[in-house]
Amino acid sequence: MVKEREMRWETLDSEYVIRRPWLTARRDKVRLPTGAVNDEYYVLEYPDWVNVIAITADGMFVFVRQYRHGIAETSFEICAGVMEDGEQPVDAIKRELEEETGYAGGRWTELMTLSQNSSTCNNITHCFVAEGVEKKHMQHLDDTEDIDVFLFTKDEVRGMLERNEIKQALMAAPLWRYICNGV
Repeated sequence: MVKEREMRWETLDSEYVIRRPWLTARRDKVRLPTGAVNDEYYVLEYPDWVNVIAITADGMFVFVRQYRHGIAETSFEICAGVMEDGEQPVDAIKRELEEETGYAGGRWTELMTLSQNSSTCNNITHCFVAEGVEKKHMQHLDDTEDIDVFLFTKDEVRGMLERNEIKQALMAAPLWRYICNGV
């Protein structure tokens, strides 16, 4: 058996560098268990995120396509979003799926939880699978959203993954897990 040692850092001081709706950065002064002090350790704070591999009753994967300014590319993605205060992960992603795609219903299973970068970001992404979703209504997009909806077969999704066409790591990881292992 491996003996584990305490590795948690002690926060000596903390101050916010920026607090905006989509960017909050904090500068911490921390002491490591070794005694070393890091005067400037930066943490990006985000609300928790959610995403879903949504699959229709006839086995089609529901995807969205939208422009991503950070990498200056338009990309295919699974439906995803931000959890609102007090919202449970499954409720948040059901809301996002309906708003972004018009699909709803089905059998929901939590697949995994991930961190985008546990070194510098404080949030978690909750990943779900929804099997048997149905088109219920039109999209209900926010003013800042411009999203197209597509349906793909499992083989098409696997091909997109193999060709590195799904670049968002928090979406590629659950897709690979599902494609290779199922739920």
